[in-house]
Amino acid sequence: MSGTSHILSHALAAAPWWIYALLIAGLTLHIGGGLVAIVAGYAAVFVRKGERRHRFYGKVFIAAMFTMTGAATAMAVYLNEKPNIAAGVLAAYLTITAWLTVRRGDGRTPEKIALLAIAGTAAMFLFWGMQAEARGSLDGYRPVFYFAFGGIATLLAALDSKVIWQGGVSGAQRIARHLWRMSFAFFFAAGSFFLGQQKIMPDAMHGSPVLWLLGLAPLGFMVFWLVRVRVGNRFRHEAASLPAE
Repeated sequence: MSGTSHILSHALAAAPWWIYALLIAGLTLHIGGGLVAIVAGYAAVFVRKGERRHRFYGKVFIAAMFTMTGAATAMAVYLNEKPNIAAGVLAAYLTITAWLTVRRGDGRTPEKIALLAIAGTAAMFLFWGMQAEARGSLDGYRPVFYFAFGGIATLLAALDSKVIWQGGVSGAQRIARHLWRMSFAFFFAAGSFFLGQQKIMPDAMHGSPVLWLLGLAPLGFMVFWLVRVRVGNRFRHEAASLPAE
C-alpha cells in the first residue's frame, strides 16, 4: 500500500511516543507480512496445484496477507487515510473469501458475514465518493477513485450474493473463484511493493521493466490458470475431488 512515508511523518509530527511505537510496530508487521506474502505467493504459483507444498505456501500466504492488511488497515483508520483503508479491506476480503472457497464453498455463515462486510464497504466508499463530489476531492483523491472502489465492492457483493443464493459453488467454478480472488489479493501485495514503493529502491531501478513485470505478474498468472481451469479436464476433476474440510 502507498503512504509509508506519510504514516511516519504523521506519527513524528503529532503522536505521543507510545502511539509512534505502535505505528512503527504496525509498519514493521505490514512490510514484513507483505514481503512474506509475495515470496509465498510466487512459491505457490510455481508448485503443482493442490499438492502439499501448494497448500503449505497458500497457508503462509494467507497468514502473511492477514498480517499485512490488518496492520495497514489499523494504521490507516487511526490516521484517517481512506485510500489505504480501501486497499486493506478489499485485500483482506479477497483473501478470506478465496480461502473459504476451497475449504467449503457452500455459502454458509462465514460467507454471509463476508457478504455483509463487503456490502458495508461498498456503501462506505460510495458515501466517501459523494463527499468528494461535494468538496471536489477527499484526502487528495477525486470522486472517481471512491466511486471506482465502491463499484468494485458492489460487484463483489453481488457475486457473493449469487453464491449464497445458489448454496455454494462446485467443480471448475469453485477453483476459478478461488484462483481469481487469490490472484487479486496477490496483486495487491506485489503491486503495492514493486510498483508503489519504488521510491525506497535504488534510483537505477525506478521504472524498471523488471519491477513492472513482478508487480503485474499475478494478473497474468490469474488469466493463465483461469483459462486452464475452464478448458482442462484435469482441473475439473481436481475441483470435484477437493476436500470440504
